[in-house]
Amino acid sequence: MVRTLRQLFAVLTFVLIAGSLDAAPASPPPIPSELAPYCAPGSTTGVLPSGALSLICIPYVWNGGVVVYAHGYVNFNEPLQLLPDGADIPTLALSTGFAFATTSYRKNGLAILEGVDDIHELVTALSLALGPVPAIIAGASEGGLVTTLLAESSPTPFIGGLAACGPIGNFRQQLDYFGDFRVIFDYYFPHLIPGEPVHIPPAVIRDWSTTYVPAIVAALAANPTRTREMLNVLSSSSELLQFVPNPFLVDPVDPADRIRTTLRLLRYSIFGTNDAFAQLGGNPLDNKDRVYTGTGSPQGDAELNRHIHRFHAQKSALAALQAYETSGALKIPLVTLHTTGDDVIPFAHEPLYGIKEAAAGGPFPLPQIPVNRPGHCSFTPTELLGALSLLVP
Repeated sequence: MVRTLRQLFAVLTFVLIAGSLDAAPASPPPIPSELAPYCAPGSTTGVLPSGALSLICIPYVWNGGVVVYAHGYVNFNEPLQLLPDGADIPTLALSTGFAFATTSYRKNGLAILEGVDDIHELVTALSLALGPVPAIIAGASEGGLVTTLLAESSPTPFIGGLAACGPIGNFRQQLDYFGDFRVIFDYYFPHLIPGEPVHIPPAVIRDWSTTYVPAIVAALAANPTRTREMLNVLSSSSELLQFVPNPFLVDPVDPADRIRTTLRLLRYSIFGTNDAFAQLGGNPLDNKDRVYTGTGSPQGDAELNRHIHRFHAQKSALAALQAYETSGALKIPLVTLHTTGDDVIPFAHEPLYGIKEAAAGGPFPLPQIPVNRPGHCSFTPTELLGALSLLVP
């Protein structure tokens, strides 16, 4: 029989707070306001041994299972947050009787490997507090890769996983995709962003929203033809985008949609480049042999390839990237969900991962659910609930 909520409160508080004293943790945050109405007495927040924040929310009517959530990318310079994204997943889990647990990870930015470790710490706390309970791991964006790596780990504490809109097919190609866009942007709109694509000046990070975003928006709005061509070059040239036709949907009529895509992609260059360099021990971007096309003419393509900035990846970074690559060798059932018009983490990751999974010859079928819609992780609650329902025994 499930323990009483009063007992759970005492055990959870001890496990999550006292268990992390050696890490000199910050004070536990309150339960996020959007989840508070769903969380019965006995729900709690805490700090894991790594220093990551944690949340365990138990619904008023509990079915005995738990959904563990791995969040997506957060800029390296933002504070740790318990629920920076994915609010639909906890409310869906709790409203259908599951408990919900999550962690901020111990750091922001490129935190995939740390996320895997922190989810393991969270599961340890859960098992100490609740005993053996069936757990589903669900993650979105960067958390989709965290989820997939956990689904491939052995032994795994989960009965199933949901990886939504994650870079699960080829992580190196995902980083090259962001890097490709930055060098293409600099070719079409030179001198708007100071510094090099492989090293972002601190002033650009500091003043990104107040100085650089307005200047970029103005330049894009004043040059719609150039903006359209820039995105066409990305679509035609990125190695990652060659696996699916019409790799992302940008409204051909609405210039604002092209601006939104540009700013979303540049965000990862500005806030992710220096952090990834530090994490990987070098520069992972390699476009020295990339042939860029899509200008609309052979002469334009030739001019583009003569003048676009070229960079060589460092061996140290490429070696470090191996730990971020999936194998396709699943140890538990995994459901994947992805919008076909995802401009940030392209849908191409789905067929790439499907190839890996088929080659691994695992015992689990891989339900891959395409959602015919533009946008990154732009799912409806019904779509998320349908994907989660495939994992319920």
